[in-house]
Amino acid sequence: MLANVTIADLLRPVHIKWARLYEVVLVVVGSLLIGVCARIAVWLPFSPVPITGQTFAVLMAGALFGARRGCLTVIAYVIEGAIGLPVFAAGQGGLVVLLGPRGGYLVGFIAAAYITGLLAERGWNRRVGWTILAMIFGSVTMYAYALPWLCCFMGVNKTVLIAGLYPFIIGDLLKIILAALILPLAWGLLKFTGLVDAGE
Repeated sequence: MLANVTIADLLRPVHIKWARLYEVVLVVVGSLLIGVCARIAVWLPFSPVPITGQTFAVLMAGALFGARRGCLTVIAYVIEGAIGLPVFAAGQGGLVVLLGPRGGYLVGFIAAAYITGLLAERGWNRRVGWTILAMIFGSVTMYAYALPWLCCFMGVNKTVLIAGLYPFIIGDLLKIILAALILPLAWGLLKFTGLVDAGE
């Protein structure tokens, strides 16, 4: 098993000049893709937090890029939104969003990408079962930030779970399953092209 290697590592150019450019492009393009996925937003009448495609993009960034790049990608995304670029849910942006009820999710995205990336570097993104577990850990990490933050706006009661957790569980599981199908296929394609030894 290739240790501490992600798909992004395997595709990294050998020449140092192009490798540095590659790293920057990965982070920038990855952050913009999270913003595109954030455009997919379904607002719930009982919650200040919409259902979006962000979680899928964040977990994929971690799984494809690894802990460091995945974390930097989401940090770049959060900074882009904080300075006013329309990359948050439904094309919103600004500090008012980051410091509002959804801020915990945005901060949690950073930790989720790191945890998912850390597990990916240990080979947890090459088989469906392990990929699902890695992304569940990433999602749980996100909610560990998001729910306490949401409590600051809604109080410590079951309403927080109704508004900030329960409506998202099915969607999160579907996103995780989709990612869990895509990533092993990507590794299979790399094996087919010879970039990864067939025995790995």
